[in-house]
Amino acid sequence: MMKYLQKLGKSLMLPVACLPICGILMGIGYALCPATMQGGDMNGFLNMLGFFLVKAGGALIDNMALLFVIGVGVGMSDDHDGTAGLAAFASWLMMTNLLATGTVTTLMPSIAENVNKTLAFDKIANPFIGILAGVIGATCYNKFKSTKLPDWLSFFSGKRCVAIISGVVSIVVAAVLLFVWPVIFGALIAVGQGIVGMGAVGAGIYAFLNRLLIPTGLHHALNNVFWFDTIGLGDLSHFWAGETSADVTWSLGMYMSGFFPCMMFGIPGAALAMIHTAKEGKKKVAIGLVASAAVCSFVCGVTEPFEFGFMFLAPVLYLIYALLYGIFTVIVTLIGFRAGFSFSAGATDLVFSATLPAAQNTWMILPLGIAAFVVFYFVFRFAIVKFDLKTPGREDDDLEAEKKAVLSNSDFTQVAAIVLEGLGGKENVTSLDNCITRLRLEIKDYTLVDEKKIKSAGVAGVMRPSKTAVQVIVGTKVQFVADEMKKML
Repeated sequence: MMKYLQKLGKSLMLPVACLPICGILMGIGYALCPATMQGGDMNGFLNMLGFFLVKAGGALIDNMALLFVIGVGVGMSDDHDGTAGLAAFASWLMMTNLLATGTVTTLMPSIAENVNKTLAFDKIANPFIGILAGVIGATCYNKFKSTKLPDWLSFFSGKRCVAIISGVVSIVVAAVLLFVWPVIFGALIAVGQGIVGMGAVGAGIYAFLNRLLIPTGLHHALNNVFWFDTIGLGDLSHFWAGETSADVTWSLGMYMSGFFPCMMFGIPGAALAMIHTAKEGKKKVAIGLVASAAVCSFVCGVTEPFEFGFMFLAPVLYLIYALLYGIFTVIVTLIGFRAGFSFSAGATDLVFSATLPAAQNTWMILPLGIAAFVVFYFVFRFAIVKFDLKTPGREDDDLEAEKKAVLSNSDFTQVAAIVLEGLGGKENVTSLDNCITRLRLEIKDYTLVDEKKIKSAGVAGVMRPSKTAVQVIVGTKVQFVADEMKKML
């Protein structure tokens, strides 16, 4: 199971790599055109340019679930074949259409009478369903890519049947989700209702759960409880309506304010910790993944490019990250800093919300921000080093050393044949994959593996992480060896 989750985590890095560009575009865009967020008029070239950039960046953020569909589908397939991505997309279309509000209320009219259930299906197109569709597509590809059908159905043999099978599986999964999804979504709303009366501690619990549920998309359920009028609360809607705490039954803004120091300063601090703890040869990679994400978070409060960059690589660290949000929200609520957002807790929203009646002590963002930066930095740095967490730039593969590995035999077909023989023959190999420098293989019987035979092919080394796994260090020409071995298999 752990190996499967690691594979899932690595496959998620493919869509995550798309996010830094949208962070840059949206950060610059919102700075040039605050009216995009505030609903005001746009005048002049800079406003138009800002609006254009925000929409360009939003094209990825708004469709993040689709990025995960394709990325997970292709990334988790045995040979990273586009067929798996197509099958995953077919699964996504099937499930999101079958579970769309209009469809489920037609099939089960009673759902339309339940606000919580209707809201659950309104939010069905989320990252969790995207990842699920990707897993379905990749799994069906891995299982059925070599299926042979009778002659009269031979057109659908092999890879052509994968999307069809994915569609059938998706129908079954959608039928299960028809009953399970509203229960999960409703449970989250019930949790939200239960912590409303807990004051500052309740606000902290909400902030913690809000971040913790980001990977699944289920944070929307809690957001609707606290930010809007799902249960008569509506922290966001009342704040931007120009009201004050005197007009409501809680301290207005308490469910938004704690996000500002974390998103504006905490994330840059955590990003710096990741850069400082990255391996020497991978610091540029880490900077490329997290620096633009930190800028994006500071300017406009878009945190997904940062969060999805490490949440699956280091889930323990993500739990710590969510806890820090909860702690800072409790502190912010108690000391009386109040700000609101109409988009997210970035500098742009802070500036514009500072003029609203409910805003209080907005100058405190400076000491709070400095504290958040320092705390996030040292907590992240300590956790990463102490527990050897695999954040960007700290992956297991020692790329710098392995890139220098030289294959002593330039006959890739011969190398592949010798390695395969050393593995116990093709009957002993259950799967083949490769990274930048290594062949990654799953085997049936570890006693059949002959490391001396494998090394006689001229490879740089052999690693055996478990009884069912073998990694052959080839160097940067690994793709050519992998292609030849795939033909033999």
